Amino acid sequence: MLSSPAEQHALRATTDLESALTAVEAQLAALGDALKAQDPDATEAASTGLHRALAVAVDRSTNAARNGGMPPALRRRLALAGASVAAQREAVARAATSLDRAIEILLPDAAPARSPVYGAQGNPWRSSTSGVAEA
Repeated sequence: MLSSPAEQHALRATTDLESALTAVEAQLAALGDALKAQDPDATEAASTGLHRALAVAVDRSTNAARNGGMPPALRRRLALAGASVAAQREAVARAATSLDRAIEILLPDAAPARSPVYGAQGNPWRSSTSGVAEA
């Protein structure tokens, strides 16, 4: 049985961290499902929920670290959750890049001009009347 207040506080911090990690894992699963379903409203709701759950988990992990450390099992779960967040962020970035490329191909006038596109006539932004090479 826990007798000292310090032990009770450490147990409470660990329990709080456990519940925060469970919430992060649930939000990660919800975000993954929303992304697979390509549901923008569910994706927005899940990402907002994940952001809040991560903020709580970071606060609770900091509190647990100050008060006696974090059990190895929770440390592993926190690391896995962080890796999952990074993987989903990368997947969303790749999907956004792919979508941007498709939009540029389908609607070239709507896409912002990042660099000149070369065609059969060369660079369309370059003057064709000058015989001087441009840098």
